[in-house]
Amino acid sequence: MAEHTRSSITIEASPADVMAVIADFGRYPEWTGEVKEAEVLGTDARGRAEQVRLLLDAGAIKDEHTLAYTWQGEEQVSWSLVKSRMLRSLDGSYRLVPTAGGQRTEVTYQLTVDVKIPMLGTIKRKAEKVIIDRALDGLKRRVENGPGATARGAEG
Repeated sequence: MAEHTRSSITIEASPADVMAVIADFGRYPEWTGEVKEAEVLGTDARGRAEQVRLLLDAGAIKDEHTLAYTWQGEEQVSWSLVKSRMLRSLDGSYRLVPTAGGQRTEVTYQLTVDVKIPMLGTIKRKAEKVIIDRALDGLKRRVENGPGATARGAEG
């Protein structure tokens, strides 16, 4: 069974505000750091992305892949790999839990990556941890500071 990496962060915003940023794939290159391009390939009846093509550059993991998304209300979104050049599997989720009467949101990001090339488990988990930590930091900055909070600003 594949091991997963998980981390959480608290964001000073409602779950709906956090999910709005998560669901806005077209703007991922502005705040995620690793995602260089994002293209929604299909949407559900509510207009939420069902398949997204992503060009990713996360250091040890560089790939263009397509993910399928499953939405569970405003509380959770999960994804799984449809196709990739480098990855065998990529499963993840964001789970949002309101705190402080809905004024804050605890966001938990879980990720499991399996690459087609041989890679030591410790290196793979470290890459997962870097992806998660950067994504959570970027998400927090984007939600709390608005569209002006770019990934470039996070690196300085």
